[in-house]
Amino acid sequence: MALQQKILLVDDEPDILEFLSYNFRKKQFNVITASNGLEGITKAQTEMPDIIVSDIMMPTMNGIELCKYIRNNTGTNLTPFIFLTALNDDYKVLHAMLSGADEFVTKPIRFEYLLAIVNRVMAEKEN
Repeated sequence: MALQQKILLVDDEPDILEFLSYNFRKKQFNVITASNGLEGITKAQTEMPDIIVSDIMMPTMNGIELCKYIRNNTGTNLTPFIFLTALNDDYKVLHAMLSGADEFVTKPIRFEYLLAIVNRVMAEKEN
């Protein structure tokens, strides 16, 4: 049996985390969750996920700060990072991508679309 891919989901909305967790587990992912960027850093360092999917607008530490931290940390700097957010302002999207994200997906989201993006980004990182 293939080793499960480990995904870290970071979002301050419990309903979103529950929806994504359920669906990624159905697709055989090992799911770790965090409710803000600071908790996301801790989980990224202790769990070493294969990919991170994060919201941008969160309390304590936002997703852009989280992404910058992940990119500037030796243990996590190569971890694929996808933003999943309700933001669709072009300037904010650009700012988010400049923080080091691999992809930007807007809410509301169809899970199958997000899954395809996650699989593509992970495959690109392996090559």
